[in-house]
Amino acid sequence: GFLGLLHLDIVQERLEREFGMSLLLSAPTVKYDVTLTNGEEVVVDNPSFFPDAGDVERVEEPYIKASIMIPEKFLGSVMELCREQRGEKTQFDYLAVGRVEVTSEMPLAEVLFDFYDRLKTVTRGYGSFDYDALDYRATDIVKVDIMVNKERVDALSQLVHRDKARSRAMHYCDKLSETIPKHQFKIPIQGTIGGTIIARKTINAFRKDVTAKCYGGDITRKRKLLDKQKKGKQKMKMVGSVEIPQEAFIAVLKTEKEK
Repeated sequence: GFLGLLHLDIVQERLEREFGMSLLLSAPTVKYDVTLTNGEEVVVDNPSFFPDAGDVERVEEPYIKASIMIPEKFLGSVMELCREQRGEKTQFDYLAVGRVEVTSEMPLAEVLFDFYDRLKTVTRGYGSFDYDALDYRATDIVKVDIMVNKERVDALSQLVHRDKARSRAMHYCDKLSETIPKHQFKIPIQGTIGGTIIARKTINAFRKDVTAKCYGGDITRKRKLLDKQKKGKQKMKMVGSVEIPQEAFIAVLKTEKEK
């Protein structure tokens, strides 16, 4: 695994520079135990293979016991971080003067996504973290798909707890809208659960002034040119494909709390 996004960036850069590899990054995931309505049990570790919501009876996810060593002055911030990461049975013990150990039971999926980076942020780099595997527990997981120009991007699909689905989808839409370059047509970016849109951003199109050569006050001529431009962009949008740059896949992995 990677010790945060900085470690990921370094490994990616070296693989590309030293081995000439072309990489496609996606969000980390864990193995979920899924019980279907027909009684069948399956293990899912890829969002593409997650069953339709109507076929799912029960989902269980792996939990870990996190052990976090921090200076005492960061105790409040770390306790709040554990709560935000769906931590349970969170408690702390004083090991020495000014030194505290915080323990918490939390989903492994929460640790994989952004926990390490956020821990380093709230403790200014002084926090250390270790964990032990526990068991599988019932959870409410949904599949969030990201649509770019109405086409699903499989590499951006993710399995998320329902309580965090909208904020995670909005985070992805925001980051993609910042990193995908403008095209000659508008690009809608949507986060969906099933057929329901839960987040949306739009990348506006380049706008060319087609009326620049229309001198005088011929409003009819200007309207015809604008209508022609509009129809051309609509056609372009229907057949146009959107290339997503590599930095967009890295940007969406950056924590929502990052300043």
